Formats: sequence, structure tokens, C-alpha cells
Amino acid sequence: MLGQGGHAALALMSLLILLWHEAAPIEVPQDPKILQDLKQPPTIVKQSVKDYIVDPRDNIIIECEAKANPVPTFSWRRNGKFFNIGKDPRVTMRKRSGTLEIGFRSGGRPEDYEGEYQCFATNEHGVAISNKILLRVSKAPLWPKEVLEPVTVTEGHPLVLPCNPPPGLPPPFTFWMNSGMSPIPQDKRVSMGLNGDLYFSNVLAQDAQTDYSCNARFLFTHTIQQKNPFTLKVQTKEPYNDTSYNATDPYGGRKVAESTPTFLSPSGSESSKMVLRDEQLLLECIAAGLPTPTIKWFKKGGDLPGRKVKFENYNKTLKIINVSEEDAGEYVCMANNHLGSIRHSIFVQVKAAPYWLDKPTNLVLAPDENGRLVCRANGNPKPNIQWLVNGQPINNSLPNPSRQMMGDTIIFRSVQMGSSAVYQCNASNQHGYLLANAFVSVLDMPPRMLGPKNQLIKVIENNRTFLDCPFFGSPLPELRWFKNGQGSGLDGGQYRVYINGSLEIKRARAEDEGTYTCVANSIMGTAENQVRLEVKEPTRIVRAPEHQSTIRGSMARFDCKVKSDPSLPITVAWTKDDKPLYLGWRIKKDEESLTIPNVNEGDEGTYTCTVKSEIDQDSASARLTVLEEASLNPSVSSALPPDRPDPPMDLDLSDPAARSVRLTWIPGNDHRSPITQFLVQFEEDHWDPGRWQDLSTYPGDLNSVILQLAPFVNYQFRVIAINAVGQSQPSRPSPRYKTSGAAPDAIPRGLRGWGSKKDNMEISWEPLLDLERNGPNLHYSVWWRRKDSGEEWNNVTTVGSKHVVQNTETYVPYEIKIQARNEFGSGPESNMVVGYSGEDKPTDPPTELQVLKVDSTKANIQWKPVDLNSVQGEFKEYRLYYWRESSQVPGLVVSKENKTKGFYSTVAEPSGILSNLVPYSRYKMLMVVANNGYEGPPSNTVDFTTKEGVPDAPRSFRINRRSFDTLHLEWDKPLEPNGILIGYQLKYQTVNGSRVGRPQLETFLPNMTEFTLRLQDRSTRYKFYLSALTQVGAGEVFAEESPHFANEAYIDQVDIATQGWFIGLMCAIALIILILLIVCFIKRSRGGKYPVRDKKDLPLDPVDQKDQDGSFDYHSDEDNKPLQDSQTSLEGNVKESDDSLVDYGEGGDGQFNEDGSFIGQYTVKKDKDETEGNESSEATSPVNAIYSLA
Repeated sequence: MLGQGGHAALALMSLLILLWHEAAPIEVPQDPKILQDLKQPPTIVKQSVKDYIVDPRDNIIIECEAKANPVPTFSWRRNGKFFNIGKDPRVTMRKRSGTLEIGFRSGGRPEDYEGEYQCFATNEHGVAISNKILLRVSKAPLWPKEVLEPVTVTEGHPLVLPCNPPPGLPPPFTFWMNSGMSPIPQDKRVSMGLNGDLYFSNVLAQDAQTDYSCNARFLFTHTIQQKNPFTLKVQTKEPYNDTSYNATDPYGGRKVAESTPTFLSPSGSESSKMVLRDEQLLLECIAAGLPTPTIKWFKKGGDLPGRKVKFENYNKTLKIINVSEEDAGEYVCMANNHLGSIRHSIFVQVKAAPYWLDKPTNLVLAPDENGRLVCRANGNPKPNIQWLVNGQPINNSLPNPSRQMMGDTIIFRSVQMGSSAVYQCNASNQHGYLLANAFVSVLDMPPRMLGPKNQLIKVIENNRTFLDCPFFGSPLPELRWFKNGQGSGLDGGQYRVYINGSLEIKRARAEDEGTYTCVANSIMGTAENQVRLEVKEPTRIVRAPEHQSTIRGSMARFDCKVKSDPSLPITVAWTKDDKPLYLGWRIKKDEESLTIPNVNEGDEGTYTCTVKSEIDQDSASARLTVLEEASLNPSVSSALPPDRPDPPMDLDLSDPAARSVRLTWIPGNDHRSPITQFLVQFEEDHWDPGRWQDLSTYPGDLNSVILQLAPFVNYQFRVIAINAVGQSQPSRPSPRYKTSGAAPDAIPRGLRGWGSKKDNMEISWEPLLDLERNGPNLHYSVWWRRKDSGEEWNNVTTVGSKHVVQNTETYVPYEIKIQARNEFGSGPESNMVVGYSGEDKPTDPPTELQVLKVDSTKANIQWKPVDLNSVQGEFKEYRLYYWRESSQVPGLVVSKENKTKGFYSTVAEPSGILSNLVPYSRYKMLMVVANNGYEGPPSNTVDFTTKEGVPDAPRSFRINRRSFDTLHLEWDKPLEPNGILIGYQLKYQTVNGSRVGRPQLETFLPNMTEFTLRLQDRSTRYKFYLSALTQVGAGEVFAEESPHFANEAYIDQVDIATQGWFIGLMCAIALIILILLIVCFIKRSRGGKYPVRDKKDLPLDPVDQKDQDGSFDYHSDEDNKPLQDSQTSLEGNVKESDDSLVDYGEGGDGQFNEDGSFIGQYTVKKDKDETEGNESSEATSPVNAIYSLA
């Protein structure tokens, strides 16, 4: 059998194994859309204080407010028993609240309702309870009636007048007055103690001149009760004359016996006091004696806590606020006068009511997740921890297999729906208690997007930007970002995805514009949102205003030319001396400048141009200096514009000191613009001769300054004057001045120790700057020793900036310090730093590397850690090497690229999650441990296989319009199918502006990669969503929109020049043209003559006429019609063709009309034979030939 130690070890081991699987609790966002649907147990949000004292004159209100979904119901217990509110007509409960109101208009006594109350808020998911509220009614009892005899006391003796106020609830506030209601003056001699009594360290005769009454003020009733007054009779050894009293001699010259100090409160030589943590501690010492003693306080073994201590009541009271455990101890008060002293020790104990170390908080888990509630409290004595569930002790509740109690922790494993409850933790000791409610809510909720839909983000180019995508779901969804609906998730490179869903773009560029889609995915479903990113050019001032010095009465003009993104409206505003500039009627502003005419002294100041767009801004400033008007004396050149000042003159050195010297100069002419600054530069001739360096600047009204210098430097100086126009030329150099040497002031920076080999340690530092050397022969003293070894320091002196310590052990810590020295002495030592000797290869591999759980893209891995001593260096990480061995998709070739992932873990059971795996693939992995320089031997190699997932988007998706009535869709298979493809899914719908039609669905077999869609209306546009399918579901969607009928470039561009019908048509046309050309050529070659008639002699008849020889002259109306495209004259006559070929006729009259064209008429010659006449009637012109063919 196992002993107790064995059981404890098993319990600890089971706890570690459990915690290693624990999921982070889900944080529920305070979003109204989520909270409206979120079912949650009750939570107490408002309640009365634990110790509740009420005024008997008012109604009693006991508060209890809770929130939950569904809305909770409320009940109360009084003194541990159910409080039936309905049976008491004086008690009512507010609507939608648990707050009780107890009224006494109809009678009743508030005292009858005193007791302990506790509120219970209940809904179907659990019960939350309030603190136990102790209700008490305020009391202001009367002072008991008593007859007080006069108090007789001898002058110089002490006296205590008791108060003893009646015990009230809460206790009253006491103070002393006389019968005339005047306060009793208190001082070092007379004062009131913490208990309310009035203490006289010694009595004076004049103390009998008044009486003394103790008053008690009750806070709740606002009443004051007065005790019967005391009267004093002071006995004196000599007659008392009140006129002889004065502050320097209170006894009026009488002899009164002096006495050594004694304590009136507390009594004895020691006492004790108990105080609770975080409360205030009041210690009191009141002493008697003559002369009046002074009080001093001490704490044995330490100092009084200065920040928390206050001395009150003339040092008689020590007050410490916010007491803590370190305030416990022995406090000593000492009273002394010139006759002696006395001490009293007060032993203070600090106890503590329970206070939280780890307060349990609400826990929201998804089904099958793990979690824990922790309740840790401390106190003095140590509090007892008790768990309750829904207001009942957890031991009395029904057993829950998913719940395990382990002291102050409750472990939940694989929680299920319906196991929600409210748990209470009660931590108590004899000084008080704490009660906390924490619910465990098991929640399953599909992913939801919480941000605005389709948000537009504008960002300036090259700026960092964040695209927000708040989301929620239970279990917590995995979020991925995509750009323009394509590609794999965005993460890495210039993108970074945060756990809250935000996508960071480290440097926005023009190509980053587009639509970004965030997709939240869990086993409960998927949700997505889109963010549109627009990258804009920066708004900047390209021509800024410049400093100006302008003569009074002239005009000043400041430029402010802006370049910005054309799509961003901008505003340009001017300010003067950081206040808005009032333009008025005189000052004019346009798009690129500000003009100030007739400048006066009031215009002087700094003008700032600020240009703003909705996302950025730029500003530039310039100073306007107003100069006096030009002199009336023409010999004075003040009318000239201002210029740079002349260089200062006559540089002189005086008041030499070890590290300073006075430099004096005479300013040059300022050329009508006051000198605003002097720049002093120096040159030294040892380290960087010939190079002038800035030393310091001084106001323009100084010409003698003390220069602070470095030791052991041979200086010379020059001065440059500066005004609003610019800088002067440098002055002539001063005489040289060499400062005396000194020990170094500076400590070498960048001290570190590191190992370049496994058996050494290189100590390196940054050498001092040249001007920090302070003297010749600079060298460095370096000390080192093993950390925590108690060894003597090793040291070396070197002039370099590195020292190598040899023959060290591997990776051992060393303490290192350094000091700079020169001939004049040693500088300050540096602080100690810790360095390490070199690292070596780790000797041990991680063992038992295994895969616990695998899904499609993630694998949970676990391994046994190495002994950190075997790392032989700084433990950097467990480095996992993994590669994709093959895909389970037949025939798919994969890249076997070796990838790494680091895990930093020092727990006993390390584990991690390997993500971004490709689904449906075979992987191999191994692990090594790594320090900064080496990797250890590999662990065992593990094979594992990822589960099938949803496929990637199809590699491409093309839409072609091959005719006016059809769309042809083609696509390629996904690059990563992530499983066995079972087909494709095509959703499409009509699109008309912002209106979309009803979606339609088509599915295809996995070997189909094209589809033809017949259009009902050729002008309709479609939106297509294509995704591949595996058994797991649909993959990423490839979205495309169809081209428009007339204007889109997606229509198939068919090359008709390569089509057969077009080639045939062109050949036929070419053949016809060739035949026509041949006919024309033949006709002209035969010399055919055109019959021409004289229009005057032979008018054209509508019918054919017979010639004299019996032959017919064929002429038709067609011959007399004008040719195509010929014009008609104003008189309506036909203008014959100007191609009459008169050169081929005989005797035809040819003439030209006004536009130079030839006029001729076709007719029949009388002397020609019939054959010729017949020939002349043929249509022999080329045009007629074409007509005849037609």
C-alpha cells in the first residue's frame, strides 16, 4: 500500500496533468447583442454593508441587486431561516430587484427587525448569495442622572475627570465644554484621552474658575447629551491672586512642589494592544508631573514608519494608518521633565481578518473544455476555506464527475451543457469573513461578428494600421484574414493577427488596398465580416512659411503650399503664437499663402500653418519680426532690408579654472535684425584637430559667459551670431586654453560578459569618448569572480575594450565590474553586472515526444523535458522540426520543406500546439533542446496524419461570354484539396446595383471543371460563388461577377480573321473585283465610242426612235438619269456625268461648266452604221458596266 507521501505525489501528478490540458477561460465581451442572448447564472452587483446600522426614524432599506439571464428571482433568510416577506405587511421588495424596504407608517418598532439577513438570487442556471448583513438599529441612550460633588485637588497635583459616556450604537463622539457651552482649552498640560476622560498633568489655581462638562454627540440622531458639570476646588499653600497670573509664571510667584513624571494612562510599566491589518493603530501615553512632562516615542529594534506615523494631542498619541504586519512590535513612550523620566512599553500585535490573495472569478467554458476556480485568502490566524455551490455546502450537493475539489481549488474537466452553477467561497477566521460568488457557465454559441459591417478604413501610405474584427463564440473560434476573397490566411511578413481579431499591417502600401475578409470558424459554424482598406497619400506642406523681418508699414507674406491625396478634403488654418488667428478685414488668406499688409508691432509673432485631412495633418511655423520705419535721414541705411549679422570680434579669455574659463566678445553689427542667439564652438588639437564642434548656445543679450570644459583638452573657441535672417560668419578664433588633467569621471558603458567558446568568457565594453579621457595613459581595470562563490576578485588592467577569461567551466555566471584610470587617478567603479561563460552542446534529448490530439490543421504535442543542467547554456527553447511527408490525396506532389517551431516551457509536463498544418497529410517531426549557440541531440521521430479538411479555393475561375445568350464558366482544381474532392458547388444570383436576386445552386462531379449557363436576359449580370467540396464541407469561396453585355472585357475576343466563313467571303469579293477590272480593261482596249447627242438639236424622247436606214436607236430613260452621287442644277436640269470620254467621239461639242467639269451629252452619230449605233447603246462606261453586272 502507498503511504501518505505516495498519495500526495499521485495527487500532485494528476493535478499537473490536468492543468496542462486546461483551456483559457472565455472572456465574454460586453456587447449588447451578445449579452442579450447569453444565458448566465446570477451575479450579485450591489448589497448593503456587512455591519449595517440604521436610523430608527427612517424606513429600513436592505439592498440586494443582481444581474442574470434569465432575470433572477430573489429570496431572503433572516437569522438562518426563510424570511417570508409576503406575511409581513411592513416589508416590500422592489420590482426586478431583491432590495427590501421596511416601513413603519402603520406602526411597529425598528428594533423588532434587528438580526442577520442574507439575500439569494436564483435562476435556472444557479444561485448567488449576498454577504450576511447584520442589521442593528442606532441607539442614543440618556446619560444616567447623578449628583457630582465638587472635586478637591491640591495645586500642582494631577487630576483625571471621568467622562463614561452612555454606550451608544455607534459609539458617540465625546468632547468637553463648560456650562456656558465654551470648549475647554487643551494643551500640553490639559487634554482629553482616547477614552474621553479629561487629564490634567498638574492643576493650576485658575483651573477652578470654570466648570467641566463632558458632552456626547450621537451621529445618527444628530443629538448631543451633556453630563452634569464638574466643579473644582484647588487648594493652595499660599493665597492666590488671579491678577498675578501670567503665562511665564503660572503660579504667581507662589512656591509649588515640583514632581517627577508618572503615567496617568496607561498604568504600569508595560501594556499590550491588538490591532487589525489595514486599520489604524492609536497608542496613548499621558503623564503627570510638574513641570509638565514632554512625551517622546520609540520603537525597539527599528525606526518608526515615517510615512504612516502621525503624532497627535501634543505628542501624547501615536497614530499609524493602514497597519501592516511589519508594524507589530514593542513601542516605548518616554515622559520626562528636568527632575527625571519614566518609560512605558506597549506590545502591539497585528492580527488580520481574511483578505484575498486570489479571488475566484467567473468562468465561461465551452463544452468539453477544462478550467478551475481558485480561492486563496490569508489572515491571522490563517482563515478556513469553505466552498458552497448555489448557496449550499459543496459536500451536500449532488456529485459531479467533472468536478474535483483540491483544497482551495476546484478543478473542472470536460464540462457539459447543463452543469452551470454559482460557486461561493467563504474564507473566515475569528476576526471576520470574506464571501465571493463565481459562476461557472457552460456556453455553446456560434461565431458572431461584433463590429460594424463593411467598415471603410483610410490610412496614410507607409503608416501602420489595424483592421479590427471583434468576434465571439464558444468554443472560441479560430480567426483568419483573407484579402480580396482569395489566397491563404494573412499572417506573417508585414501582417500580424492578434488574438482579439485585429489585423496589423505594419506598413501600408498602395498594393495593400482592397477588401479584407475576416472569417471566424469553430465547430459551431462560421461568421465573416469585411473591411475595406484605402491607402492615401500623406498630407504635407511642400512650401513652408519662412522667417521674415519686415519694416513697419510694409507687407508680409507667408507661403503654405500643400500636397495631399486628391480624394481627401483638407482644411488650412493659421494660428499666431499658438492661438487662432483672426483675419478681419486686413489680413488675407488664400489657398497657398497668408498676406499681412501694413505690418505693425502687433503683428509680430510666430505664425503656424496647419493643414488637416480626416486622417492626418502637417504644420509649419515661421517668425515675423517687425522692424522700425526707415529713417528720414537719407544718409542712414535703415531703409535697407535686414541681413545676417557681422561676426563677433575681439574674443578674450579670463577667469581660468580647472574645468571652466570666461569667454568675452564684442558683438558685430546686427544689420537691422536683433541678435537672438550666440553659438559658441570649440576645436581641440589632439583628437580631432581642425573640426569645429558646437559647445553651447547663449541668449543674444549676453557677450560674456562661463564655458564648462572637459579636463586635459587644448581648446580654442569661436562665436557665431544668429538673428532672424540667419547666422553670421564665425568670429576669429580665440587664443588656445588648455585645461588641467583629472581622473576619469565617466564609467565605461555597455559592460557585458559572454562566451565565444565553451571554456571562455569575453568581457567587453565601450571605450570612453575622447573628451571623457580627462588625461593621458587611459586604461581599464576589470574585475571578475564566480557569482555566489565567495571567491576573491580576479582583475586585469588593459588599454583595449575587451578581455578574454580562459579555462572557464561551461555556462557559469560571473560577477563583473570595471573602472577607467589615467595618470591622474581612478574613476568611479561601475555597478556589478552578471555575465556567463560560453555554452556547449546540450547533452540530453527531449524524450517521449508524442501527439495527443490531431485535427485538420493543428496537433497537440507533449514531451518529457530535459534536465536544465544538461542544456549547458541558457535554455532558449524546445525546437520542433517537422515536415510534410506526403499527402493522402492520390497523385498530389507536396513540398517536404523542413519547418521549425519553438516552445519555451519549464514546467514538469511541457506541451504545445502545432498549428497551420495542411489537412489530410502525413507529417513527421522530431524535437531538440536549444541554447543560444547549439542544439542538442534529436528526440524520437513521430509520424502523424492530419484529418481531412475543407479544400482551398479553386486555383482560378474564369467567366467567358461566347455568345450573347450564354456564359461559359471554367475553373481549375484547388492547389490544396485538403481531402478527397467529392465535387464542386456553384452558387449564383442576379445583381442589379445593390439589389440581388434569389440565390441558385448547382453541384458538379469532381471531374467537371466547366459549365455553360444560358441567360434569360442578355443584359443581366450575375455574381458567382464557387467552392470545392470534401466530406468535411465546402471550402474557401472564389467569388466572381459576370461581364456586362456591351462594355466588359470578359467577352470572348474571337479572331474572325482565322474563321473559314470569313476567308471564303473575302475570296469571293476579291474575285468579283478582279472580273470587273478585266471587263473595264477590255472595253477601253476596244476603243468603244459613247453616243452623244446635242441637247439643243436632239431632245431625248421617252421612246425609242427609228433611224433613217431602218435601224433603231436604243436610248432609255436610264441613260438620261443622273449618275449616282451627281448633283442637280438650280433649274432642275440634269447634270450629266463628267466622264463622257469626248476624246473618243467624233465632232462632239465639249465644254466646261463653272466648276471646271467637262460637259458632254451622249448621242448617236448620223454617219455611223447600225452596228456602231447598236454598240453605242451599250453601257460601256465603268459605272454602267458595274450596273449591268448588278
